Amino acid sequence: MKKIALLLLITTILSCGSSKSKHVVTKKSESKTTAQTETKRNRKRPTRKPTHTETLETNTTPTYPIIANIINRAKSFEGVRYKYGGTTKKGMDCSGLLYTAFGSENVDLPRTSSAMAQQGDWIDVKEVEEGDLLFFATKRNSRSINHVGLVTSSRPGRVEFIHSSTSKGVMTSLLSERYWYFAFVQARRIL
Repeated sequence: MKKIALLLLITTILSCGSSKSKHVVTKKSESKTTAQTETKRNRKRPTRKPTHTETLETNTTPTYPIIANIINRAKSFEGVRYKYGGTTKKGMDCSGLLYTAFGSENVDLPRTSSAMAQQGDWIDVKEVEEGDLLFFATKRNSRSINHVGLVTSSRPGRVEFIHSSTSKGVMTSLLSERYWYFAFVQARRIL
């Protein structure tokens, strides 16, 4: 009987001590965890439309309509011929397409694909969503970024992006196409 009482006393002391120390650790790491969660939330858009509460908490308008407008602006150039340095319907290069599309929503991007590759946050290709940028190295035996595209549709195993190719101008391609799959370098999220 004394052994059972002693065992219960030790268990109570240890469990109280454990939960107390866990509580203290939680309090100390709470701000770090909250910051990490907030950072992840900012990087990943789990749903297309934020809740009313999220909109009120951030006190800003959601970026999703902006992304749709950027994609629609880029698609308005489909069929335009390729022109190095071009940013108009007379001719467009890959970075010019994105520079113009994002600029239509007052989002400033650098003018070249290699400079764009330094903007925003790096994301895993499995997590790309509409509005993300895909970067490619299309020169033989080089991993230097020289091409960029804008994700227009993303489902598991199927990522579509709009870009301006030297041979066909502004067009939509699939990341799973052999050429683009092997040329892919990274994905980045601007918004």
